[in-house]
Amino acid sequence: MPRFALAQSLPGVTATELRIGNTTSLSGPVSALGTIAKAQGAYFKMINETQGGVGGRKITFIIYDDGFAPPKTLEMARRLIEQDDVAFLFGNLGTGPNSAIVKYVNGLGVPHLFLSVNGDKWGDYQTYPWTMPYAPSARTEAQIFVKHALAQKANAKIAILYQNDDLGRDFVAGAKDVLGNQYDSVVKALSYEVTDATVDSQLIQLQATGADALISGVTGKFGAMSIRKASELGWKATHYITSGVSSVNSTINPAGPERAIGVITSVYLKDVSDPVWAEDPGVKGYKAFMAKYMPEASANEFYNAYGYMVAMVMRQVLEQCKGDFSRKNIMAQANNLKNLENPLLLPGVKVNTSPTDHRPLEQMQLQRWNGKQWERFGSII
Repeated sequence: MPRFALAQSLPGVTATELRIGNTTSLSGPVSALGTIAKAQGAYFKMINETQGGVGGRKITFIIYDDGFAPPKTLEMARRLIEQDDVAFLFGNLGTGPNSAIVKYVNGLGVPHLFLSVNGDKWGDYQTYPWTMPYAPSARTEAQIFVKHALAQKANAKIAILYQNDDLGRDFVAGAKDVLGNQYDSVVKALSYEVTDATVDSQLIQLQATGADALISGVTGKFGAMSIRKASELGWKATHYITSGVSSVNSTINPAGPERAIGVITSVYLKDVSDPVWAEDPGVKGYKAFMAKYMPEASANEFYNAYGYMVAMVMRQVLEQCKGDFSRKNIMAQANNLKNLENPLLLPGVKVNTSPTDHRPLEQMQLQRWNGKQWERFGSII
């Protein structure tokens, strides 16, 4: 078969190589999240060195910085697909950036897998059959937070601070799912832009409502900002933060551990910084990986653990391909994960997908910050 024809039929695949593409924020307002892709790249390097890659092919993981700017994401995605000839996209960061490319990649039939997003729309397999997120959606998380707040106080008033994009609006949608026509009388919601310097004015206005609960549907540095400002205001509302900003290193420590006491979040993976997991085999394996393949980074960083975990799931998909790395088969295997366990997921939480279920994780547990560490409570929801 002519080489050109082979390249056309199996993009990103040669006799010795499998090329995978990623766009993320190595710069810009949420650059702290860029470490997720770096951890994934380090994991693939480990697989190449210890196992010769997957299916006899070494993995080349190409990461481009889009600065969290959607037009740049589209430019980089086109470069990955049209010039670098990647087999598929993996782990792309952000709701706005992925929104800029989702029609393009689905139109081409390029797998767009295990995105680092929290939006509910990413599970829409009918509109975007080639796209799949990984983490539980923000809408599901918001439903859990609102139900918990109402369980503590039946007539609770709720304030929502949300990022003005699809991710943030999912927190509003989740609250409406639970409250129905009571929403307007119970909730006051204010948005912010990812380019805003602070969220101080929004929190001051929300506190003035006398709300009993505050839900922060935020990303990146805004997690620490919302915790710090609520504390400075002396606001005693029960504060819920999205799991995406529950990192001790990136959110709690910058906010001040003492300021975060009582803050609640949801969790589906083991907190690798928590001494309770110190002897856990999965966490020990992860820390050994970090020591060897990412020694410059913090092994206690939530985002690194997240990246490692998702890369393990991606490897499982590639193993299931059994050497057939056509885009069609890669997507078929991504749609065929059954009760997959992962060493960093909480006991009882499993990965499941199908052609009509593009939500790999739909289980979580609540946890509360006690000043020194997160304490899980209640059952798996």
